[in-house]
This record gives sequence, C-alpha cells and structure tokens, in this order.
Amino acid sequence: MSVQDVVIGLAGLGTVGSGLVTLLRDNATEIERRTGKRIIVKYVAVRDVTIKRDIPEHTKLIDNPLLMVEDPEIQVIVELMGGLGIAHTLIKEALLHGKSVVTANKALLAEKGEELFALAEEKNLSLAYEASVAGGIPIVQTLKDSLAGNKIKTVTGILNGTSNYILSQMSVNGTNFDEALKSAQELGFAEADPTLDIDGFDAAHKLKLLIRLAWGVHYPYEKLSVQGIRNMNAMDINFAHSLGYTIKLLGQTAQVNGEIEAGVSPYLVPEKAMLARVDGAFNAIHINGNAVGSLFLHGIGAGSLPTASAVLGDIMSLVKDIYDSTGYVMEKLPLAPMVNPEIMESPWYLRLMVHDTVGVLRDIAGLFAKQGISISQVIQKKKQEDGVPLVFMTYETSMKAMKQALHEMENSNILISKPVAYRVLEV
Repeated sequence: MSVQDVVIGLAGLGTVGSGLVTLLRDNATEIERRTGKRIIVKYVAVRDVTIKRDIPEHTKLIDNPLLMVEDPEIQVIVELMGGLGIAHTLIKEALLHGKSVVTANKALLAEKGEELFALAEEKNLSLAYEASVAGGIPIVQTLKDSLAGNKIKTVTGILNGTSNYILSQMSVNGTNFDEALKSAQELGFAEADPTLDIDGFDAAHKLKLLIRLAWGVHYPYEKLSVQGIRNMNAMDINFAHSLGYTIKLLGQTAQVNGEIEAGVSPYLVPEKAMLARVDGAFNAIHINGNAVGSLFLHGIGAGSLPTASAVLGDIMSLVKDIYDSTGYVMEKLPLAPMVNPEIMESPWYLRLMVHDTVGVLRDIAGLFAKQGISISQVIQKKKQEDGVPLVFMTYETSMKAMKQALHEMENSNILISKPVAYRVLEV
C-alpha cells in the first residue's frame, strides 16, 4: 500500500458502521481532497462472518476484533460495537499497541472513560469521540476547539432523540406514552428495551462527556442526578401547554461559584425558547459562554449517516495528525468540584391529585410554607375520576425542600396518588 494510505480497522457493522462504509465509498474523492490521503478499511469485525456484507472488495471480515490490534499496518481502530465489555478491551489494547481510536460509545466513555483517556495521554495518542454526543451535531469540536477561548457558563441540551420523539408525539399529536414509545420502536428510534433512553441514562452518559469538554474536569457518572420520562402523563403535557410551556427531557450543567451542578430530568421549557421548538428525534444544545454569548446547535441526534458523519470527521482529523506528527493528547482531568443536587434551586411545576374536600389547599400551602417554598401560581382543574388535580408553579426552591414537602404530603393522606414534580427552565 502507498505511504499516503491510512489503514483502519472497523469493529461493528451495524447502523453506524454501515453508514461509515457508505460515506467512505461515496465521499472518497472529497476525503482525499481535504486530507491528501486515502482511507483504507483493511478489516471489519462482525459477529458472524458467514453473512454477506456490503463492504469494499479488499476488506476482510473477521469475528475477533482484537486481531486488528496485532496488525502493524492498522493505524486507527474505529469502535462502533457498543457496550462495556469487548469494546473496552479493544480500545485499551489498541492504545497499548500505539493505535489511535475513534468511538461512538458514550456509555463506555461515561463509565470507564477516565482510564482510557489517561492511557491515551500516556501514549500520546488520540481517543476521539465526536459521535458519542448528539450524533451528527459537532459539539465535541465546538467545545474543545472553537470555544476554547471562552469561559463556559452553562450547557443545556436535548441529548436523547428517542425521548424527544416520544414527548413530541405526546405534545403535538396527543398520543399517550405507551403509544408514542411503540411508535419510536417501530421507527427504529428506540430499542426493544428502551431503558437507557426513557430513564435518562443515555442523556446522562452524554452530559458527563459535555462537562469534561466544557470545564476540563472529571464528573463521575454515578454522581449525576438522573430522572427520565417513563410513564409521562398526557395530563401534565396538557397542563404545561396551558401554562405556556413544553415538557422536554434536558441534560443541564452550569458552573456556579467554581462548582459544577449537573443533572438530567424533565423540564417545563417556555414555549418561546428555541429548545421548546425542537421536535421529533432531533437533538439540540444551548451553550452560554462569556465571550461568544448564547450559541444554539441543532440537528439529527442519531441515525446511520448523521452519526457516521461525526465518526468520519474524527477519522479525517486523525489522518492529518498521523502525518503531521503533531499528536493529539487528552488531558488527565481533576475531579470536578460538585454541587450537591439536593441544594440546586429552580422553579418547580407540581401536579397533585387530591380528594375534593374542604381545607386541602390550606393544608398543602402549610406544608409548602414549612419548607420555605413560595408559590407563584395555583390552578385547580376539573374533577377527574381519580380526584381533583391541583397544579402549582413555585418560585426557586431546592430539590431538598421540595422532596421533604412532598414526603410529608404523602405521609399525611392528602394525596390520592404519587405527586408529579418537574423543574422549570429559566430563560
């Protein structure tokens, strides 16, 4: 092979892997124009090599991805298998053997990434992961390079397309949660087991990486406060609309007095905000920096070609670095100074199902006052089969105070069913 060829090994030929092969074939001329190099896929690792695959003629199918690590011709390993097992072993071994890595594996990087980033630094290699956060949106390069001269104040985003599709279906079409989830599965937006998406864990994986990029600190994934949208009630979607809000699952992080506050949860987003208008399986990220001000990035958060585009962008960046001998070093980051989620303050939306009896509102107001919670608005809705819905909007209050107030309500027999409490995004 020519010295101007860059030889890569690809592990995984699923949705994103197949998209990458397509882009390498269809965009070969443009890739050479931009890099001056030709990218050669020598191996593709798959589970079953007997199945016919749409790959280049010279590419060899293998069922053991670790074989690529031993080949001295391979310069870059592209890991698109997912999971925490063999993918972790492959990336680690690739770095130990002097090969840079491109991955889209946000779960692995969120939960075991610090070990791998430190190893990449030690070996003066790259561990590139643009496709791990928000699919085709170029957020990693934006934070790492384009906004390097800024002090980032906040990062807020719709980071999971599946959850956003479900909430959009409920909001726009009046679909209930179960029907919207089924539709997402039929369209391929959600897996048969949608836990990572609807319980907020996928968004949390991405948020952890965004914190790393924004402030250069390690925020342990297990320390993040995470609440998903499982069993979201159409009643709350409708109440939010009547109040001028749309419900979105957001990952939000901010630097406050040198400490990092972060979490994933449903928010009531004012309908005038750009995030409120992001529908379907799209992702969006709003960044606030001291120099750039407000910056909004919006695009497809998943799918074959959008995510493959981000993977290819990382490969092309590495191609240039390999021949320029400049390297690409990931920092070994200090532990983030973390704000206790219990003391984080925001306005809140609450929906309480109560008995239609005299004094209920007085008793609830008393429990709020006991915790120092100030109410900005109260709406009593029509009586339902399962009680009367009372909707409250509060001024800023801490999660600790809200939890305590709701705990006391549940223990006082005021409520018919479990209360619903969501944060309200301030814009």
